[in-house]
Amino acid sequence: MQNTFEHALPDAKGYFGEYGGSFIPPELETIMGEIAAAYDECKNDPGYLEELARLYKHFVGRPSPIFYAENLSSKYGVDIYLKREDLNHTGAHKINHCLGEALLAKKMGKKKLIAETGAGQHGVALATAAALVGLECDIYMGEVDIRKEHPNVVRMRILGANVIPATHGRKTLKEAVDAAFEAYMKDPITQIYAIGSVVGPHPFPMMVRDFQSIIGNEAKVQFREMTGGLPDNLVACVGGGSNAMGLFTAFLDEDDVKIHGAEPAGRSLNLEGEHAATLTLGEPGIMHGFKSYMLKDKEGEPQEVYSVASGLDYPSVGPQHSYLKDEGRVNYGTIGDDEAIDAFFELSRLEGIIPAIESAHAVAYALKLAKQGEKGSILINLSGRGDKDIDFVVEQYGAKYGIESLV
Repeated sequence: MQNTFEHALPDAKGYFGEYGGSFIPPELETIMGEIAAAYDECKNDPGYLEELARLYKHFVGRPSPIFYAENLSSKYGVDIYLKREDLNHTGAHKINHCLGEALLAKKMGKKKLIAETGAGQHGVALATAAALVGLECDIYMGEVDIRKEHPNVVRMRILGANVIPATHGRKTLKEAVDAAFEAYMKDPITQIYAIGSVVGPHPFPMMVRDFQSIIGNEAKVQFREMTGGLPDNLVACVGGGSNAMGLFTAFLDEDDVKIHGAEPAGRSLNLEGEHAATLTLGEPGIMHGFKSYMLKDKEGEPQEVYSVASGLDYPSVGPQHSYLKDEGRVNYGTIGDDEAIDAFFELSRLEGIIPAIESAHAVAYALKLAKQGEKGSILINLSGRGDKDIDFVVEQYGAKYGIESLV
């Protein structure tokens, strides 16, 4: 496997411009240095890269295909393509970095993987990777999300992971991160915190970005083979932002490709605690060991956030996204709950593909571009499938879309 993990940013201290870095207790600095050194060794180790490539091909099922959404394209008057990360083993893009992190942990002699999860996709992927390489696994998940994403909770437990509820605050993703960090601090020697997005202290934003960059590297080749050129637009949802960086990275130097990130507007952008539009309404700040845009309350603490998508309700965002916003390379807009659910049903009923609610934000943003007059091609990162969401969607929105309860 060729090493495609070399990029200009971050710098040696983990900064993307002014964002990123490592704001952690002194007792963790040595540990993070060891992780960074081990990753630097692994990404230049042909044996490690070949093993990862083997698992991507024969375990995950990569490359994931690009699908031309003919029915959506016909209806909206623009060529819409889907990068089908929903077809990966475990149902989302998360397996891409979980395998990389699990192999790294094994190489470092760790005994346990710990992590947070919101929608449960990262938790399922990490539990899967842990089972594959023979490590213990603890997954922290907000109580609200445990109820909402019950199918994924069951999968994690079947795979042998301990699912540990986060019971403070809003009991969602931010609180799960808090709980996982607290557990990691108690024993950073025998376990590794396998962060689930391009967030956290250095080297995690870089490391997760690198593992996820396979999405865009594949897509660039596939789209040229399909069309003879590159897409005019890329669209991905942005919570922490791993699936988006996975698609965007290969295209950042392609000036003719417009790049769009869709943040969750939730119920209302005008009400604090009713959205998670970090890049749209936030400001620079430090939380969970890194500097990035974040949503702050009146005391300057992380603001309570909300999204219908459990994987997007986080009050910060990956530091490279903040850098790309300030540089003007990526346009970050918003999609509300109702728009996302409309797109969820639109893709399901026009193309026979049920997306994750997170991914439905990206679909909705692409349809918005088409409605606004965009005529160029649009490549959407369909980051996950909606199996985990169907009970919740039918319970909350079924009547609106003509689905009557059979119970």
